[in-house]
Amino acid sequence: MPPKKQNKGKKGVASNNKASDFDTDIDALIAEVNLQDKKTQKKEENNKNHVEEKSYMDEINKLAPIDVQFAGKDYPLGEICEYLPGKDETNSLNRMTSEEKRALDNEYEDIHKNFRRAAESHRQTRKYVKSWIKPGMKMQDICERLEAHSRRMINESGLDAGLAFPTGCSLNECAAHYTPNGGDPTVLQYGDVCKIDYGVHVDGRIIDCAFTVHFDPKFDKLVEAVKEATNAGIKEAGIDVRLCDIGKTIEEVMSSHEVELDGKTHTVKPIRNLCGHSIGQYRIHAGNSVPIVKGGPQTKMLENETYAIETFGSINGKGMIHEDMECSHYMKNFDLANQHIPLKLAKSKELLNVINKNFGTLAFCRRWLDRAGQSRYLMGLKELCDKGIVDPYPPLCDAKGSYTAQWEHTLLLRPTCKEVVSRGDDY
Repeated sequence: MPPKKQNKGKKGVASNNKASDFDTDIDALIAEVNLQDKKTQKKEENNKNHVEEKSYMDEINKLAPIDVQFAGKDYPLGEICEYLPGKDETNSLNRMTSEEKRALDNEYEDIHKNFRRAAESHRQTRKYVKSWIKPGMKMQDICERLEAHSRRMINESGLDAGLAFPTGCSLNECAAHYTPNGGDPTVLQYGDVCKIDYGVHVDGRIIDCAFTVHFDPKFDKLVEAVKEATNAGIKEAGIDVRLCDIGKTIEEVMSSHEVELDGKTHTVKPIRNLCGHSIGQYRIHAGNSVPIVKGGPQTKMLENETYAIETFGSINGKGMIHEDMECSHYMKNFDLANQHIPLKLAKSKELLNVINKNFGTLAFCRRWLDRAGQSRYLMGLKELCDKGIVDPYPPLCDAKGSYTAQWEHTLLLRPTCKEVVSRGDDY
């Protein structure tokens, strides 16, 4: 703002007023200079971010998508595992040799190929992310760069292929469902434990797969304990296996680990109220929950089901999560997806059309609404949530000061074998 004009005052008595006015003018000038400096700094920061974004987008756009890399649709298989022997011998070796089971397997081959294409996209994106993620980066920049690569690899095409849910990058005591909203200033720190959880799909066949990033070696044992528990759950899973038995195995393995942190020894606790889940077409949570502690449901896994086996471990916390922080994740209620529910606000109707067109019944976040050109949509989003059309999924956190880790893979319970379709050389 321009400097104030000096008041001339009465002749012979103006000197004190002039000094006061002069001080005021100096203060105003300093404030104006500081404001301009901040604007310049912000502009330079935006220009720098734009240059960095253009740089990695140029790099990403040169890459061939997975369906181009494997033009014959001969996508890499996941890890092929025999089912563990059970009371019914069809659960083991003879499933792989049964002509009937092999014929049934072949009927699902196109579906399996969609999963494998999505899985290879996930593998290549996570390899890319691990090559540059480091402390000092904004969480929003990490997510947007990851998602740009993921969109390219999966060859995003409306609802036919694309991202299956927002990139989770939950930090420390936050175990799940955190992704930055637009303008979130959070920066990744050396002492953070970050869970990278993202999904891709082809024709609604979802790969749900996660890993933990940390830089301080004091968290090595926590991260390894949770990875080992996830692998134990994967090994236990199979056709006719009860979900409660998987949870019991996971808890036994995870709880057998101890971690020393700042001079105190902690047993790694499974987070009791988080779990894995079955996956349906365009439906990330399809009804069955896979516990990570003993005492779960007696429900058996069935042939041709798809599951996300994921485990969460915590130290210096309660091993229980609660909702906390600002919500970023949302998803249409699958059961109400085809029902007409009257809406009052025009913005709500507009927003619902955008959600249906861009996400369908897949999860989305506020950054993705921004990307779709939406603005001033919070009241509309609130009405959609209030009506039950859209469900909010706030961040899930253990106690302050705790640290949590996560590992996750997607399993296909094929008639002949168990395919850990998201498995890679890294994990």
